[in-house]
Amino acid sequence: MNRRESLKALGLTAISSAVLLEACKPGALKTDKAVDEKAAAQPGREAFEVERDHALNAAKFFNAHEMATIAILSDIIIPKDGKSGSATDAKVPEFIEFIVKDIPDHQIPMRGGLKWLDIQCLNRFQQTFKDASEKQRIEMVEDIAYPKKVKPGMQQGAAFFSLMRDLTASGFFTTEMGVKDLGYVGNVPNKWTGVPADVLKQYGMENV
Repeated sequence: MNRRESLKALGLTAISSAVLLEACKPGALKTDKAVDEKAAAQPGREAFEVERDHALNAAKFFNAHEMATIAILSDIIIPKDGKSGSATDAKVPEFIEFIVKDIPDHQIPMRGGLKWLDIQCLNRFQQTFKDASEKQRIEMVEDIAYPKKVKPGMQQGAAFFSLMRDLTASGFFTTEMGVKDLGYVGNVPNKWTGVPADVLKQYGMENV
């Protein structure tokens, strides 16, 4: 699977209105020194935003089996190559764990998709996706990786894999490793050496 084809754009920055309303209640804004220090370490963010992130990080959604499955899938989508590390090297599974807590609408599709994947593998190979061989895993993935070519009865798997691919790409390509993999440089300082000689010559100003 071509890792470059897995890059998709997702809007993954959402703050629920419930959190905002809770933060606006009298006495709701905390002035605890530790919280203030955490906020100060993240310029441009309110203390309640930092506190919310810490709460999300402290909570657990996926169990160990699900996290292992996510790790395997993410590395199939973005494997390690000569240019950069794999999805797990970039801590994509941890990113996905955070996102499904931050955006609860992803929870049922992800957990349901993981369960669907295990049932399919149990029916085919008599073992879960995590415990299947590499060849069996790729066979399963190939059946759900291309929505336009998916066979009848496999649509749920294709929808799950599309979500998994989007989250994996979003998690990977928003890390330092992923940005380097894309070759993006951005704005970098340079040294001005004056107008290029060919431009000066073009306007007859080379002797000025």
